[in-house]
Formats: sequence, C-alpha cells, structure tokens
Amino acid sequence: MRPSYLFTSESVSEGHPDKVCDRISDEIVDLVYREAIKTKTDPWNVRIACETLATTNRVVIAGEVRLPHSLMKKDKNGVEVINPAKFKQVARKAIRDIGYEQAGFHWKNAKIDVLLHSQSADIAQGVDNASDQQGDEGAGDQGIMFGYACTETPDLMPAPIYYSHRILQLLSEARRKGEGDVGKLGPDAKSQVTVRYENGKAAGVASIVLSTQHLDESWDSKKVRAVVEPYIREALGDLPIDKDCNWYINPTGKFVIGGPDGDAGLTGRKIIVDTYGGAAPHGGGAFSGKDTTKVDRSAAYVARYLAKNVVAAGLADRCTIQLAYAIGVAQPLSVYVDLHGTGRHTEDQIEEAIRKVIDLSPTGIRRHLNLNKPIYAKTSAYGHFGRKAGRDGSFSWEKLDLVKPLKDALKA
Repeated sequence: MRPSYLFTSESVSEGHPDKVCDRISDEIVDLVYREAIKTKTDPWNVRIACETLATTNRVVIAGEVRLPHSLMKKDKNGVEVINPAKFKQVARKAIRDIGYEQAGFHWKNAKIDVLLHSQSADIAQGVDNASDQQGDEGAGDQGIMFGYACTETPDLMPAPIYYSHRILQLLSEARRKGEGDVGKLGPDAKSQVTVRYENGKAAGVASIVLSTQHLDESWDSKKVRAVVEPYIREALGDLPIDKDCNWYINPTGKFVIGGPDGDAGLTGRKIIVDTYGGAAPHGGGAFSGKDTTKVDRSAAYVARYLAKNVVAAGLADRCTIQLAYAIGVAQPLSVYVDLHGTGRHTEDQIEEAIRKVIDLSPTGIRRHLNLNKPIYAKTSAYGHFGRKAGRDGSFSWEKLDLVKPLKDALKA
C-alpha cells in the first residue's frame, strides 16, 4: 500500500431502509433464541435464515426456520404451521424503536406479511448429518469469510469506517434524546468520511459527506449543517479536519421523505458498512437474519476475533484472515493469514498458532464465542465489528482473551 493516499468509507443509520430490514431480521433471530431458551428447547437446534423487504407501509418477512413449538400453531386441518403473531409484534416494535411514525411508514399502520416456512431438508441434512458422522455439525453452506484488524483506532478498526459510524451514532443518540434541533432529524441518514493518510497513518479528514432526513420541511442544507456540524466534530475527536476539507451536508437539498417510504429496503445489502468499510476483503455473505450454523455469520465473527487478537498481541500492525468452508463439512478447507508486511512472525507461523488455540468448526466457533443467544438485534446498525463486548454476551468476538494463548502457541 502507498504511504500517502486518501481512503473513504460510508456508514448508514438504523433508519436507512436496508438497515430497517437488517434490524427486523435480527430481531426475529433473537426472538427464536429467546423462545428456545424460555421453552427449554435446545438452542443448538435453532435454525433460521430470515430475509426482510420493506417499502411504503409494507413489510414482507420470508425465509427458512426450525422453531420452538411456542412459535407454531395448528391450522384448520390440524397441521402445525408458523404462527405469525409474535413475528409481526417484534417487527412493529423494531420499527417503533427506530423512530418511524410517518405517513408513508408507521410502526402501527404498516402491513406485515410473514412468509416463513420450515427449513429445507437438504440444508438441514448438511448440518445435522455431518454432526452424526464427524462429531461436529457441518457448515450451513459453502463460502469464504474474512476478518481484519489494524492499529489505526482504539478498537483496532480502519479509521474511515470507525469515524463514519461514530458520526451517525452520536446523531442518533442526540435525536433519541430530543436534544434541541437534532430532535427534528429523522431516522434515515448516511455518512461518508475520506481520511488522508501520511506515511501509512491517518493524518486528517479530507472530505465529509452527511445526508440526514429532517422532519421540518423548511430546513435547507445550510440549516442542517448548522445542526449536525458540532456532532461531526465531536465524533472525529483528535483526528484533524483539513483546512481545505470538503463538506457535503444534504447536498441535494431537502431530505424529508426517508426510510422505506423513500426507497425500498432489503436485508443484507450493506455488507461493507457491516464490516470494514472496504479496507479489507469481504466474502460476499450477509450476516443479519441468520443463526450461527451459517458460517457467513459465525466464521466472519471468528475471523475478526482472531485478527483482532493477533494485532492486540503485538504480532502485527495489520492482519487479514480468510476462512473457507464447504456445506456439511465441519473444519475449514483453508486458513489464510496476511500480515501486510507488518508481522513479527511469518504468516505460516500465525496460521499454525490459530489452529492450536481454537476449533474452527461451526460447533467450535459457536461454543467458544457463546453464540446461541438472543444478542443479534444490536449488531444490525453501526457495524458488527469494533464494538464493545456486552455483559449479555453480545460482541463476544471483540474480546481479547486469545492474546496470551496465541503468544504461548508461538513459543511452543
């Protein structure tokens, strides 16, 4: 990589149409895990792949599930089918929490269709039968997943995505509290930060883009900038804003109609926002709406976990890890490490150490990171990585408890 360059990443708020869908899908994942725990159904047997579509006062929820009986009902023929009531309830609650009470998208008035059905027997076979044969459940699908970490920020995330998220998080917190004119902003917003690098280090901000919905139709771009600029400056903290920084605040003018009323949303369309802002590769699989037999989610989490611990251990300043899986096969087909010329050990040595400190089968990942919990709704906005591990078990993949085991494995 060149020592001096510009790099840009974007973020979107929880009210962005695609993020509304991610939130609903992950609320449903949490609902299924909660019901499993509540009814003493083995959470290891939960299966869900849930997609959401949102448009003007309409939400469609579809996908494959294996559910606790508490989420089922019998139809007029006595056949057990999915009961849509609780799924609709959590969807409305999510929309209300995000803040949508507008004529074109309202938590109370939106029509919600639940089109979930039982999991494909062929997919189930790939996971369950592999467990019988191998002792560990097989991956829920094939695919490649990447994890990344670097020393640019305290959370070991790339600076552009870190600050893009931070801007929207501060504005969201202020909007929810009703702080002054910020309380007149709507839930839908997008940010973009261009960071200037010198000698490989984040040195300043070259451009800032923010488009945010506002509920007062009289506002123009100048008014919006006056409202949001203090929060942008607070979010950027010690990272200097260049004197010739280009500011683009609501560059198209008014932004009153927002959310799914302004643009249809779908689960899984913001995969770069969810990860590293383009600073690292992405395998292409979305996270939201999936239980953790789906390695799109669980293996991406463990790849970040490993990369972060490699960097936190001082073994490298940058680390990219790729994992590859085949459906029905428990162990990864390959483990690849790239330290980008910053390593204190070779990539081969790090790969070997990784294999020693963690079982990378879906079973091993789920057990090590304790993933069979209702912890996913909060991942649906502002990134799945670079967050604080919670007491409820959320963001367990951000812990640094592999630092010592990795160092010890390299000494052995």
